Amino acid sequence: VALALQTASEAGATTEVVFLRDYPIEFCRNCRECTQAPGEAPGHCIHQDGMRGLIAKIEAADGLILASPTNFSSATALYKRFMERLIVYAYWPWGTPAPRLRRRHGRKKALLIASSAAPGILGRFMFTTLKQLKMSAATVGAKPVGSMSIGFMAKDAHPGLPDRAQARLRKLVARLL
Repeated sequence: VALALQTASEAGATTEVVFLRDYPIEFCRNCRECTQAPGEAPGHCIHQDGMRGLIAKIEAADGLILASPTNFSSATALYKRFMERLIVYAYWPWGTPAPRLRRRHGRKKALLIASSAAPGILGRFMFTTLKQLKMSAATVGAKPVGSMSIGFMAKDAHPGLPDRAQARLRKLVARLL
C-alpha cells in the first residue's frame, strides 16, 4: 500500500493512510436503525465510535485503496467488522425483504489489494479477501478499477514487492487517478 500511496502522491493526488486499528469500531448490532432513512446519504448508526470518522473519510474521498491481509483464507477480523458496519450505505426499511444499496457505482473509484503468506495465485482464486474488498467498494458506491493479490508477504518482517508487482501496482494506481 505504501508504494500505491507514493505513486499517487507523485502524480499530485492528496493521500491519507487510514489504519482500521486506530479507529475503535464496535460490532454491528444488526438493529438496522441506520438503514431506515431513505436517500443517498449514509444512514446514522447508533454507535458513537470511530466508524463515524471513517464514513466521513469515505464520503470525502474521490478514490479509495481498500486493502487487507488474508487470515484464514479471508479478510482480517478487523476488516470484517468495518465491512459489516458499511451497512449504513444500505436502505432497508422494515417490511422489505432485502436491502438495496443507496448508491450504485458512481464517480468514486477503488483499487483493491489483498496480501497473504501463500502464493498470490492462491489468494486470487481460493481466498475470499478480494471478494470482500470488492463487496465493500460496491457497498460505498465505488467502482473497482483493478485488484491485486500479493503473495509470500510473511517471509520477512518488512517484505518488499518484486519489480513485476511494483510495475503492476503503479499501473493500477494510474487507473485510480
